[in-house]
Formats: sequence, structure tokens, C-alpha cells
Amino acid sequence: MARRDRRARVGFGLVVLLAMTVLARVAAAASAPAPRSGEWDFEVSLDGKPIGEHRFRLEPDGDGSRLTSQARFDVKVLGLTVFRYRHQAVEQWRDGCLVSLVSSTDDDGKPGHVHFIAAGDGDIGRGVRVASAPSTPVGCVMSFAYWNPAMRMQTRLLNAQTGKFEDVHIACVADAPIMVHGEPVAARACRVAGASRPVDVWYAVADGAWIGLDAVVDGGRKLSYRLR
Repeated sequence: MARRDRRARVGFGLVVLLAMTVLARVAAAASAPAPRSGEWDFEVSLDGKPIGEHRFRLEPDGDGSRLTSQARFDVKVLGLTVFRYRHQAVEQWRDGCLVSLVSSTDDDGKPGHVHFIAAGDGDIGRGVRVASAPSTPVGCVMSFAYWNPAMRMQTRLLNAQTGKFEDVHIACVADAPIMVHGEPVAARACRVAGASRPVDVWYAVADGAWIGLDAVVDGGRKLSYRLR
């Protein structure tokens, strides 16, 4: 009986140790400082066929950072464009939180505009100015900032295309090599699940850098981002 109790205590101890290790890794990822500069130039493919690009540039701006992004997708069938997508956004960040965001989107002829200013941000704080999101959540607001390690600890994120705040659950789910610049790179996928379709965001195991993205879109087709 005593031996069985000792085995049970040992087993429980291993579970606790494993849980502490996992929590430590999550805390380390979340506490890692957000980069103040960087560039991500992704080739975008649909079911393995190139359809365009999505570029991000982060640079210092006063006491914060400025992120500019631009996406251009054209899906063609027999040489004819059957779907066209354009999106551009400018985001201002300070102390790891989103201060403002302005975006415009052409989703196959359907226009969209978002203008967000964080509530309580000094002289410019006036809440969200977009019909679909009339109020700002309390605390640090973030967009779907895959480049920012702290995003993985958030439960609500601002959608830069729709202006809606989406409830999300983010967890790292798999390790596998993915192709980057034509070479396999050891990577970890963190799944962003919520109101919209799940997105698997890939980070390099070596340094935690954002290197890819996969999502299933309409018709069960696979949309992928890979650094080029």
C-alpha cells in the first residue's frame, strides 16, 4: 500500500513538473519583448498555387512603433481573374498595445474601412470609430499581431478588416518543419481559434520568429503564407 502511494505521489509530481514546464514556456513567450522593427514578406498560395503577397513592415515611431501592411491576391482560373483582394493598414503601437489602426479593404469589389483609436490614450482617446465596434475593451488592445509574442496571451483581438473584436483562444498545437526561403525550418504552430475559421501561425523553434501561416478558407481550400 505504501509503495502504491509512493508511485502515485511520484506520478503526480511528474504531472506537476510537466505542467510547470509548459507554463514556464508560455510565460517566457508572452513576456518576450515585442520587436520594434522588422519586415515580413510573404508569398501567399491557395492549394499550393501562388496567388499574391502580403508584406508587413514594423519600424520605430517616436516612443512606439508603426506597422504598415499591404496584401494583394488574385485568384485565376484559365487565365481569368475570379477573385481579387486588396488590403492595406497602418497600425500605431506603444508599450505592446495598439494605439490606433486605419485600414481599407477591397474584398472582390466589396469595400471596407476601419478607423480605430484606443480609448483613454491621452489626447487622442475617443474609443472606436467604426459602426461594427462601438466600444473599446478595457485594457491593452491588440490586433491579430502575429509578429508580437504577447498576442498569444490575449482572449480578444481586433480584426483589421472588419473592425470587430473577436473572442479567441490561442494554443500551440504542433511542431513540424516548414519551407522558408526554399529550406526546411523547424517550426511550431500556434492555433488561433475563435469566431472565424482557425488559423495556424508558424514560428521558428530557434528564435520564435514568425515564418508562416495556414488557414482553411471557403470551399475547404488551404491558404498559406511562407516567407520568401
